[in-house]
Amino acid sequence: MTQSADISSKRIIGLEPVQWAQWITGSSNITVQEIVNSEFQFVSRDSDILIKVNSPQHGNFLILNELQLRYKTKMPKRVRAYTGLAEEKYDLPVYPVLINFIKDSDTPIPTRFKSKFMGLVARQDYRVINLWEVDVQLAFQKVSSLIPFAPILKNGDNEETIQQALRVMRADEKLSELETVLGFFATFVLDNAIVQSIMGWDMAILQESPWYQQFGKECEERGEQRGEERGKVIGEQRGEQRGIISAIELGLDLKFGAEGLELMEPVSQIADLNKLKTIRDAIKNAQTLDELRQLI
Repeated sequence: MTQSADISSKRIIGLEPVQWAQWITGSSNITVQEIVNSEFQFVSRDSDILIKVNSPQHGNFLILNELQLRYKTKMPKRVRAYTGLAEEKYDLPVYPVLINFIKDSDTPIPTRFKSKFMGLVARQDYRVINLWEVDVQLAFQKVSSLIPFAPILKNGDNEETIQQALRVMRADEKLSELETVLGFFATFVLDNAIVQSIMGWDMAILQESPWYQQFGKECEERGEQRGEERGKVIGEQRGEQRGIISAIELGLDLKFGAEGLELMEPVSQIADLNKLKTIRDAIKNAQTLDELRQLI
């Protein structure tokens, strides 16, 4: 499932890694050396993104980006574990950042892990960034990698801003690959019919997108059956199907990680568009994977 991660969080951050790293750290003199392999042998889920960077003050270090659709109470412990594993594997200091996409409640999100056992104390501080607190103008003015998330940024939950984001993305070759991401997050703040009107769901544009093509290739590798003859109507239906499945994949990746992406194989075999839309919409409020398995 490595490629699945590559076409979501890793691909988005990789658009402008220097912009992203400077925004995350609040330091304008950060340079990016590489986005490194973040797979750890002793844990079941990959850390989202590790970026190796350098600054004159701190030398080489790693930025650990942990992206979550919604905050979970186990996140402080997870950040602590991944930070330790990254430090041990790469022998570099780590700057951990937890990025939350959707606001679930008004309960403050902790910025550290702390436990005490038999007189021994363990502590891990980390930075928290809640996207609903990040003004959407930052995306348009400084951090273009945030534009696909415009609908869930502060002051971004309106038709005018989403239309602006769509125009910017369609004018930028790299950002245009992530048009489906914008549409996916727009469904969190607007009615699906309004989102469809804004996006246009232009199947020609969607099918020409490198992101769409990469996703289609993965579906082929899973053994998806395709007819030899593709009429115009069938082609449009299948294009819409890919767009919905792509949104499902992104939602599962952000909310449930590698375990959630295990559902993509049965999802990719579903031809009923209404059923796919039901699964896509259900991801927003699902608390467990079992709820989604029942729908599939």
